[in-house]
Amino acid sequence: MQVTFNKTDADRWVAGSGRVRRLIGDDNEGGRHQRFVLTLHGGQTLLVAHNIDIAPRVPLGIGDRVRFRGIYEWNELGGVLHWTHHDPHGDGEGGYLRFQRREYS
Repeated sequence: MQVTFNKTDADRWVAGSGRVRRLIGDDNEGGRHQRFVLTLHGGQTLLVAHNIDIAPRVPLGIGDRVRFRGIYEWNELGGVLHWTHHDPHGDGEGGYLRFQRREYS
């Protein structure tokens, strides 16, 4: 997947895959989020914030391949992929992370 992320891409559903480049500590302010950086095809990086209050934690390591679907939200630091879980209200399809043939949503 080669996508150019910019300001006009705010709140856009995206899907693709990448390899874990960096594991970041959880964000525990508000909803808890597992955070990590993926390297996408072509070398682009993407920060992922996966809500572990709604979906299970993914047992990732550096170099692991992950497939994803979520909402990309641009910010001054480059942006973040979130909503990588089912829709807790049941209104829509929701997102996911897929790792080792298991879906974490």
